[in-house]
This record gives sequence, C-alpha cells and structure tokens, in this order.
Amino acid sequence: MSLPVLPALKRQSNSGHWRIVTTILGLESSCDDTAAAIVREVGGRREILASVVYGQTALHAEFGGVVPEIAARAHAEKMDLCVEEALAVAGLGLAEIDAIAVTSGPGLIGGVLSGVMCAKGIGAATGKPVIGVNHLAGHALTPRLTEGLGFPYLMLLVSGGHCQFLIVEAADRFTRLGGTIDDAPGEAFDKTAKLLGLPQPGGPAVEAEARLGDAKRFAFPRPLLDRPGCDMSFSGLKTALLRARDAVVAENGGLTLQDRRDLCAGFQAAVADVLAEKSRRAIAAYADRGATDPAFAVAGGVAANAAIRSGLEALAVERRVRFVAPPLSLCTDNAAMIAWAGIEKLNAGVIDPEDLVARPRWPLDTSRPALIGSGRKGTKA
Repeated sequence: MSLPVLPALKRQSNSGHWRIVTTILGLESSCDDTAAAIVREVGGRREILASVVYGQTALHAEFGGVVPEIAARAHAEKMDLCVEEALAVAGLGLAEIDAIAVTSGPGLIGGVLSGVMCAKGIGAATGKPVIGVNHLAGHALTPRLTEGLGFPYLMLLVSGGHCQFLIVEAADRFTRLGGTIDDAPGEAFDKTAKLLGLPQPGGPAVEAEARLGDAKRFAFPRPLLDRPGCDMSFSGLKTALLRARDAVVAENGGLTLQDRRDLCAGFQAAVADVLAEKSRRAIAAYADRGATDPAFAVAGGVAANAAIRSGLEALAVERRVRFVAPPLSLCTDNAAMIAWAGIEKLNAGVIDPEDLVARPRWPLDTSRPALIGSGRKGTKA
C-alpha cells in the first residue's frame, strides 16, 4: 500500500527560475555498519551533503564474525548520534529534511528494526514521511547517484551477504538473471581469512596476502562453470581451501607465510574467474534485450577487490559495454545509497504507510524463486 507523496520543496534559483529541491535523510543498519547520510537533488543534479558510517569491527573481532545481538544493540545505541553528526556535517536541521529513507530489509532483523524504529520516531516527531528502502535496491541504484546512469543497465551486486546479477529496468523494477545459491563471495572471503588465521574483515586481509602469492600452486575448483546460466556457488570453494590447508599442514607440520599467501592467491583467482565468466553470460543475456547505451555496473564490498574489479573492467571493454563502479566508500554499506533510493521512490510518487515493518528477506525480483541459503553476514533475498 502506498500513500500520496508529499510535494517536494520548491526554491528559486539565481536566474529566477523555479527548481525542485529534494533533501532526504537516509538511515542504514542492515548488518554491522550504522550509517546516516543526507542527499539532495536539485533539478536533476545529485549531491551527497553528508555521509557518516560507524563501523563495528572491534565489537565483533573476538568472535570471528558478526554477532546479530551485539550488532543490533550497537545500532540502537549509535543511530541517533549518527543522525546528529550527519545533520551537523550538512549544516541542516530536521526542519529542512523532506523525508526519511530507511533500510527496512533484507538483513539481520535486529539491526533493521533499530533503523526502522529510529526513522519512525523522527517521522512522528517532525511530521516528515518515512520511506522504506530495500537494501539491495540501494546498492543497485547507486550508479544513478554517482554517474546518472540511465535505465536499463546490468548490475552485479557482490558483497558480504549477497551476490546476484540484476537488470535494473526502473527504480522499482529489477530482473534477476542469477545469484549465489549458498555463500556470497564476501562471506567466503571472511571464512577463508578465519581458516588461515587472518583478521576480519576477511576481504582486505586475503587480498593483501594474495598479492604476494602464487595463484597457480593450488588447483581450486571453479564451481558451476560446467552448468549453463548465471547462478553461482562459493561454499565448495571454501571447503576446497580447507582441504588444501589441511593437506599442507599434514605434510609439513604447519603453514609457512608463503603457503598462506599461495592459498589466498589461489582462492582469490578462483572467485575472480567465476565472477568473470558468469558476468560474461549475464552481459550476453542483457545484450539480447537491446539496450541502446549498454552499461555494466558493479557494487558491493567485494567490488573493492582490485583483482576482481580489474577482471570485470577488462571484460566490459571486451564486450563493448560501459563499465561503472561507484567510489569505494559507496560500494560498502552506507546511508547515501539509501537516501538516494528514497529520492527515487519520491520521484515515482511513492511513500510508505505508518505500519512500515522490518523484513529479514526482501527479494527485488519477486517473479523468480527465492535464492537458497542464509549467510552469517545476513539473509539472502
């Protein structure tokens, strides 16, 4: 159910013409980052006025991964402070905000609920509308915030909790071409880091070791490449690394620094190869739809991995499609993408009723069967 949208503020420009100005406060708390941001659109021009992220890495370090209850408590304690800081950075008060956009799913339900309740509280106190945003839509629409990318474009969302190919046809219309049926790549990187005694988050740690390793020493599998389509699997790859590690330990009595580097390099190369080949197939499926200005966008924390990113960029050049990757600060979880998705919904004339709820699962493409699996970094949609 949707209610009529409130009119955006109109302010007069220096030239005497009227322009529509929309200013949105965004809140994000779907996993282990508490974030608030303010994004403004003026006559089609987009500007991030503030983007604040409070991480929780230190809180979860001793557990080797995100603990949902600890994450939820930290969100509840920090969200209001995060909002205050974002407003201060932007130099605005709540009276100058047109609406509050909040991640209402998918994600760890305690964290999502913390953000939704904070947004509702601000909305009740100020009379501003509250807009529920799908966290995945936030990632998928980021290229429109940073590059003004037009529809339709192909998106690879590759992060700690999610991995899927989407054709973004409109701000509220997505076609899923495929996705992971078990672990997301970022989750596999984290588990690999834990198996090798590396710190969390695992992605940067594994990447750093891989730079100095021999990617060809260990013969890791490339799961599902022998099957058609764009679905992926990374759980078996993690298991293969575990067995390779144990074999080296059994033979030599332990792991040397070079052993660890070679394991990381081989694992990273396998992930990169799978993502590149599946992207090739997704680009072919997308091309069949006849986009006049084809573009391949990548977002999510794993998009920050240089080896994976360069492989995908080379593929885009080969396939003659425009490659778009948001700045690294907007690839990982942030509230600017949520605020922008809220603006997209406002522009489409949609706000949410007062009974907006937190959702642990929320697929973007409801016409396709739900992806299987529920990862440590958050449930999959």
